[in-house]
Amino acid sequence: QVQPVESGGGLVKSGGSLRLSCTSSGRTFGSYSMGWFRQAPGKEREFVAAIRWSGGSTDYADSVKGRFTISRDNAKNTMYLEMNSLKSEDTAVYYCNAVTGVFTRKPLFGSWGQGTQVTVSS
Repeated sequence: QVQPVESGGGLVKSGGSLRLSCTSSGRTFGSYSMGWFRQAPGKEREFVAAIRWSGGSTDYADSVKGRFTISRDNAKNTMYLEMNSLKSEDTAVYYCNAVTGVFTRKPLFGSWGQGTQVTVSS
């Protein structure tokens, strides 16, 4: 099972950039399609982006398409989320998880890590 740890969050001004990382200690990381999700205060957790286990296909929520880029390095058991042109509405705790399929937008596992906080100031 994938046991991810998220990192890379922080405080950034509107229009700025951040790169998040998701590192797994599980030996089967490369077998799973993976995704990023986020949860803003008072809102439900929502899908952000996903990438196939091979890295060959990706999917993005409309709200981040063209600004965020998901990638992975299976040799390092790590997935990334490059976030550019950040907006205040991107403020949330960001989580990673395996997904049931690269285009399903649904997490595979019911457990979540601690996430990493992204705060965008206007």
